[in-house]
Amino acid sequence: MATPVDGEGQPSLNGTIPDPQTKKLTDLPTELLEHILCFPVLKHVDICNVSCCCKRLHDVCHGRGKVWGHQYKLRCCFLWYSILAFGGFYAVYRKESDSFPCVGQVLGDSFAEIESLGMPEHFCEDELLFILNSDKRKSLTLKYYAKKILYFLRQQNILKSLKNFLEKPTEQQSALEGAVLVDQYCNPLADVTLDSISAQLDEITEKVKKMLRIKNPSHPSLRIAQGNCSVVEDFELQRQVICALNSVLYEQLQYKGNECDYYNPLNSYIHQVLLRRTGIPISLSVLYMTLAQRLGVQLEPVNFPNHFLLRWCQKPRGSEDIYDFVYIDAFGKGKQLTAKECEYLIGHQVTADYYSAISTTEVLLRMVGNLLNIGKRGEGNEKSYQLLRDSLDLYLTINPDNVQYLLLQARLYFHLGIWPEKVLDILQHIQALDPSQHGAVGYLVQHTLEHIQHKKHPVTPEVKRRSAPEHLEVQYSVGLIMKHKRSGYNCVIYGWDPKCTMSPEWISTMRVHQLSNGANQPFYNVLVQDGTCRYAAQENLEPHSAPLEIGHPEVGRYFSEFADTYYVANEELQTRYPEDMDETLNFATETLQSIKEIHLQYHQINTFTFL
Repeated sequence: MATPVDGEGQPSLNGTIPDPQTKKLTDLPTELLEHILCFPVLKHVDICNVSCCCKRLHDVCHGRGKVWGHQYKLRCCFLWYSILAFGGFYAVYRKESDSFPCVGQVLGDSFAEIESLGMPEHFCEDELLFILNSDKRKSLTLKYYAKKILYFLRQQNILKSLKNFLEKPTEQQSALEGAVLVDQYCNPLADVTLDSISAQLDEITEKVKKMLRIKNPSHPSLRIAQGNCSVVEDFELQRQVICALNSVLYEQLQYKGNECDYYNPLNSYIHQVLLRRTGIPISLSVLYMTLAQRLGVQLEPVNFPNHFLLRWCQKPRGSEDIYDFVYIDAFGKGKQLTAKECEYLIGHQVTADYYSAISTTEVLLRMVGNLLNIGKRGEGNEKSYQLLRDSLDLYLTINPDNVQYLLLQARLYFHLGIWPEKVLDILQHIQALDPSQHGAVGYLVQHTLEHIQHKKHPVTPEVKRRSAPEHLEVQYSVGLIMKHKRSGYNCVIYGWDPKCTMSPEWISTMRVHQLSNGANQPFYNVLVQDGTCRYAAQENLEPHSAPLEIGHPEVGRYFSEFADTYYVANEELQTRYPEDMDETLNFATETLQSIKEIHLQYHQINTFTFL
């Protein structure tokens, strides 16, 4: 700490009265005081204390921002000052990336430092959101990696919340809260909160109460306040609630099961169920069960195979006879079924165990299991890999010793070529849980160690120059916005090859030999407007007559800016294609000039016609 400042004419700590002519700390010039207060031993708490001593020191600490700027730099040196120079987040994120370009990169151990910065949780988000909300056409690569980091940071916080949730006593675990946590983890950039979801359910509850009030003004459910867990005991009164709930939910609000697009992951996200008013049996059941509980009717979740159900007891509590329950199909507009009728839903008989009530944890495992299966059914693109990763993270947080999914997680990371150190940790855990997996574990360990060695000696990406003799047939360049002549999609080029480099199987499947020039022509890597990445033949592409932005999530990975008619390649892409940007700029300029001439001619024709 700095030396204590003695007040004028007041005894000092040693009992002597200072000389009025003696210079005090506060008499020093501002620049010198700032230099003193930036001494490395002083922490932020010390600066707070100094600034409270007197107005003079308060002004020095806060006036020009140098003192607090120094503290800011000390606490956030590795990350936040790096964002002032382009590529800060990009450089940090790239620490986990392999050769460029590649698919499915994720955040890994290199981001452990972010969590140890010790700053308020909202601070990182504010900085990242500031970057993301800046000019949408500029700093695309910086935005791309800032978004990845925000995704990672939010997921880490959500996992902590999920672990805290799972540690609660069973009776304090709400299926709705668990479903919201699953939703938040898979959609960390969306504005999903338990409060906002609860507010929407409150509105539906009030609609049900309004209908109940018309039919039975003295119904006890009307007196249940929000957050109250009172239970209506009378069976007839419960039936009135269920009838009113079905009427509001399925007739008035038009909720329904999504039979047409059953395997869409949006059906499992509670905020999307409320927004789209459609879902699958388990998500609709969580919604239905929560609304019923708010109105005093206790329903229990039933892990029925292939079709999640709710059960409603028709006898005094405590009965476990499956025939003492009515089973509610929330997917089927609240239809009430007997135990025998439930079997018609799946076409075969089941044992009594399948009619038992399950815990909130088991509800979440089934919900996450559905997402896992959707991820496995995916097309092998980055979106399906991300869903698979997210659902595996959730499943293993709830059930950390599931060998089947631990092995799947290790294989996924190995397949994507990411986070090899994490793969080794997972494999070690699998070996401890189930020694019989030695064969699969040994294979992955060997190849993961090879991957780690490879990362220590990365291969320099190939540099492609347009002026090279073998590249003279390449007509287009990275950054140009194109249109596919046959399929009609819009896209932007982010790479090219002088000849098709795909396997004979791919060439045969895609009928490349039917093209005029077959595989013996330039092929282009393109980001398509619909979010896919494709490999297109030169003869199938043409420059877009009215270039437009391509709304692909990976645009920022390759381009730094959208310049009205073309994309500017970022530093790394320019390194790979060093002569392309000049070609792109010239091509775009000529195209723009041609468009202007066409518009001018059109205007002159219209003017002449008018005259």
